[in-house]
Amino acid sequence: MDDEQRLIRAARAGNADAAETLVRRHFRHAWRAAYAITGRREAADDAVQDAFERLFRTLDRFDDARPLAPWLHRIVVNCALSGLRSEARTRSLSPALSAGPLSDPHLAAGVSEALEALSTLDADKRAVVALRLLLGYTSKETADILGTTEGTIHSRLSRALEQIRVALGVHDV
Repeated sequence: MDDEQRLIRAARAGNADAAETLVRRHFRHAWRAAYAITGRREAADDAVQDAFERLFRTLDRFDDARPLAPWLHRIVVNCALSGLRSEARTRSLSPALSAGPLSDPHLAAGVSEALEALSTLDADKRAVVALRLLLGYTSKETADILGTTEGTIHSRLSRALEQIRVALGVHDV
């Protein structure tokens, strides 16, 4: 039994320290996925909080022989998409560009343009981009997480990338 399986079993038994450790381990990637889908910090925070609450409510149904991350990311994506659907209007992405390498104005401008292009995608395409390109899941894993086929994933990713290229004014040479 590996360390994560022990933590899952301890969290199921009510061990708050184990649950906190699981949250710390998975929070960053979960939040990145939620942010890529929602485009707003507050919405990403809400989606991740909802996702972790759902995770711990349903942890007794999870097969701890499998990795936790894909299951959690499916919950995160569902929460983020649900949050988007409940919003009356789409909001643009507003990245925090004030620290680290993004403090370079040229790099920050490029990142800002890329995030703005990402914000033009519908929620389903954003979810595919987040899972495939930000979190590094394979097409099969992404299809499993989103409950669709690999062909759909390939199609959505292709269309998303084309839409981003058009939004950025990138043309084939």
